[in-house]
This record gives sequence, structure tokens and C-alpha cells, in this order.
Amino acid sequence: MKTDRHKKILEVIDRYEVGTQEELAKILNDEGYNVTQATVSRDIRELNLSKVSVDGKRTRYATLTKDKPVASDKFLTVLKEGFVSMDMAQNILVIKTAPGMAMAVCAAIDALEWNEIVGSIAGDDTIMCAVRTVNDTLLVMNKIKKLIKNN
Repeated sequence: MKTDRHKKILEVIDRYEVGTQEELAKILNDEGYNVTQATVSRDIRELNLSKVSVDGKRTRYATLTKDKPVASDKFLTVLKEGFVSMDMAQNILVIKTAPGMAMAVCAAIDALEWNEIVGSIAGDDTIMCAVRTVNDTLLVMNKIKKLIKNN
């Protein structure tokens, strides 16, 4: 049942621009799946879905997996569209994003698999990256600046 629901969620977010858990729950209920917003929230987390910008104003759920060949382009698009600013405090890199975009931008940064970044966490509009050294933090900041400018 859960596997079928997960397949349906992936199908729905590919077909429609679903921006909220409530929208997704309504579509699933209309399709015959008896779900609540809490169930959808857990499913989103388990499927590792991220919100991506549609037009700079609206967001939608999307799959951002490293398995897809176009993922790198998607990650770069998410990074570019969601990024607002960044600053450092020693070996901690703090990245500000558009509201609601931190998780997607964080997933994009994680997908880059840069050795300098030990780990990262995201809130609504802020990401904190633990970087190995102060020099590595400067290096990561330069890498991000180049990615944003070149894409």
C-alpha cells in the first residue's frame, strides 16, 4: 500500500505543479488514496522530495536524485534560483535562500559531494554547512560563486 502510494506521489508531482502538502493530499484522496496531511508529510520525507522554484515566486515538489542524468542541471538550477547570500563564521558556512528553498538548495549542495563540506542542515531559508577548515570555507564560497555566475 505504502509503495503504491509512493509511486503515485512521484507520478503526481511529475504531472502537476504541487506546491503544498495539502494539495498533494487532496489529489491523492481524489485518486482513491485515503491520506492525511501528516501521512503526506512523512511520505515527502521518505521520498526525499524537495521544493524547487517554478518562477521565482511559487514552489513545487520535485524529485532531486543523483540517479537521474539530468540531476546535475536540476541541482544547479535549484542552487542558482534559491541562493540569496552567504557568509562564514570560521569553518561554518551560512547560506541564505529564498523562503522555503533551503532544503532544496541544501540537497543541491550535498549532491555536489564536495569533500570540504562535512555536513549541512537546512531550515526554511537558511543552510548551515560544517566545513573542514577556514580555508576550505573560503574555497567552498568561491566554488558556489562560480557555479551561480556560470549557470
